[in-house]
Amino acid sequence: MTFVVYFCKKFSSVSLIALLFFSFVLGLVDLFLNLWRYLAENVEILDILKIFFLYLPKTVSFALPLAVLFAVAFVLSDLYAKNELTAVFASGVSLFSFALPVLGIAAVLSLGLFFFEDKIVVPTYQQKVELQNKVLKIAANKDNTNPVVIADGGKTIYKANYYDDNVKTLYNLLIVKRGENFELDSIVRAQRAIFNGGKWQLEDFVCYRVNGNTLELADGFTDYSFDQPEDAFAFIQLKADQVCAAEAKKQIAYLERAGLPYAEALSVYYQKFSFPFIVFIVVFLSLGLSGKTQKNVLLVSLLLCISAAVSYYVLQMLTMLLAQFEYISPLAGAWLPVFVYLALSCVLLRHART
Repeated sequence: MTFVVYFCKKFSSVSLIALLFFSFVLGLVDLFLNLWRYLAENVEILDILKIFFLYLPKTVSFALPLAVLFAVAFVLSDLYAKNELTAVFASGVSLFSFALPVLGIAAVLSLGLFFFEDKIVVPTYQQKVELQNKVLKIAANKDNTNPVVIADGGKTIYKANYYDDNVKTLYNLLIVKRGENFELDSIVRAQRAIFNGGKWQLEDFVCYRVNGNTLELADGFTDYSFDQPEDAFAFIQLKADQVCAAEAKKQIAYLERAGLPYAEALSVYYQKFSFPFIVFIVVFLSLGLSGKTQKNVLLVSLLLCISAAVSYYVLQMLTMLLAQFEYISPLAGAWLPVFVYLALSCVLLRHART
């Protein structure tokens, strides 16, 4: 029991130091990558510091799995090198049982990371991106191809071929209106719709109304406009690091209702739940990686944890791309790396020194 407490104390102190170090390094990397742009735009130092500190929660989210992996691998390797685990193994305690409290800590950290990511990282990173784009004078491209908007509880559907955000114009617009029982009521086709004075004004349009089983041209329309927000048809890209889980779910529901591709959005949504689980996975992984050498423990542990983290993120990138192009399911795209590394961790743990 004394050894377990000793191990947990060393793990906590090393992981905290590693977390602060990796977070600060990631923050500096982002700062130096954009420093030349800040200088070119004469950005004030206060804005640069604000961007840096707004990015820190994101760096903590990235650094936590790496810090936990490094802490467990380093502490166990150090205990191996000093032969302190000999007494533990000689007493009949396995490596898995010895590290079980740390697995419990990792499970709590995984749960906490999800809420930290959803409630703190997402809003602060969004503020960071908005402020960075503002000071660097980067305008977001909101042009959209095949925009679809469903309004009035599904009774009105707007579908255009293209939306040009520079002139706030929709091209080749189709408006489908449905009745109380969602039966087809009328169809409006327009060459253009221009946002003007808080409304969308149609140009070169024709209107058809349902009469029995046929569509008839409706006469008497000299003007036609409709109310929708200015950015209703603008391009909105779903990014895991800029939307919370609830907003991501709403976006997926909208894409599904509109009949638009939503595989990428769904895989991003699932990734928000799979990513925090990596903290639990890396503890398993570090148990198998530890004890590989008794020399240069700090350097070897650092190289092993960085290699493992890079390989995990590369695999995750590949599976997310496969899910985006629908070669695999969105659920597999988000969770496949977790299960692959869980199996790899079990194999390494089975062959670890005990």
